[in-house]
Amino acid sequence: MKTLYFDTALCYNYSVIDNEFRSKADEIIERLKIDYPSAHCELNYGSAFELLVAVILSAQCTDKRVNIVTAELFRKYNKPLDFATMEQEKLETLIHSCGFYRAKARNIISASRDIIEKYNGEVPSTMEELLTLGGVGRKTANVMMSVAFGKPALAVDTHVFRTAHRLGLSDKPTPEGVEKDLVAALSEENLSIAHHLLIFHGRYRCHSRNPNCGDCSLADKCTYIKGE
Repeated sequence: MKTLYFDTALCYNYSVIDNEFRSKADEIIERLKIDYPSAHCELNYGSAFELLVAVILSAQCTDKRVNIVTAELFRKYNKPLDFATMEQEKLETLIHSCGFYRAKARNIISASRDIIEKYNGEVPSTMEELLTLGGVGRKTANVMMSVAFGKPALAVDTHVFRTAHRLGLSDKPTPEGVEKDLVAALSEENLSIAHHLLIFHGRYRCHSRNPNCGDCSLADKCTYIKGE
């Protein structure tokens, strides 16, 4: 069993993955390392808490827009207490351009209060604890595990979901299902970097519309190109 950050319902037997498929998955990641040697988290942050806020803001919003908003936001407000005591309407105004500002403001305030009340003002560093924070789901928790705390975890956003399907790495209809397939197929040392590589691939080449298939090093591995 490959022990990572799944609850019981998501546990997966690593041994049942076909060796050929496992080799394909790791080869894809190795090629992407060559294509995107600087792949990394493009959100700007100065602490684990700032990253948490930025990740919440990034839902259905570009990292570029989030960085513009947080550059101003974090100058004055950058600690859990700042947001835990803030009126939701005020935070909505500050993050308005990130979209879905009401839900995001509510989630940031809720997570901030939980961090203060449950974890003495420190962002928790385990998957189980992160998921107890208001407004924090698996994607956000996985980003925190990987980027903030350097643990092997793989978050599935829209880019990862799309590219995993196109490359034949998963056919699951949910982010949790795709996460499970990728964790089972990839070697543990590739998990965290795979998140960034698949995001870069989806963001800069394998676009949702009009993907640049003619300039793709993965054409021979891609089920989307093959029409499978």
